[in-house]
Amino acid sequence: MRNLKITVNGVVYDVQVEDAQGGAVSAAPAPAAAPTPAPAAEPAAPAKSEAKGSLKIDIPMPGTIISVNVKPGQSVKKGDVLVVFEAMKMENEIQSPQDGTVASVLCTKGENKESGAVLLTLE
Repeated sequence: MRNLKITVNGVVYDVQVEDAQGGAVSAAPAPAAAPTPAPAAEPAAPAKSEAKGSLKIDIPMPGTIISVNVKPGQSVKKGDVLVVFEAMKMENEIQSPQDGTVASVLCTKGENKESGAVLLTLE
């Protein structure tokens, strides 16, 4: 039998493992210990183009891009619809929070995006 310590989502478990022919595996939470901070992840490079603008516009929830209504260099006014995406079977519009110029577009029609993913940047 071997005793192992395994950390899952910051919780440390003491695990006893026996040979597959010999029996069972048991796990019990170990005494609380300070969670080890995860190593800092490197920022993912945008797949479509380099993010250039100072204001990042992200998607608030996971969804599928239905339409991208702007392109780099285009001027936009506050309230203009920049991107439309579908989430939970509803279409949602992402509007420009201010007047500006589109610096980069980091999404395409049909693409699935996770919550918080940057869709475009404005200057």
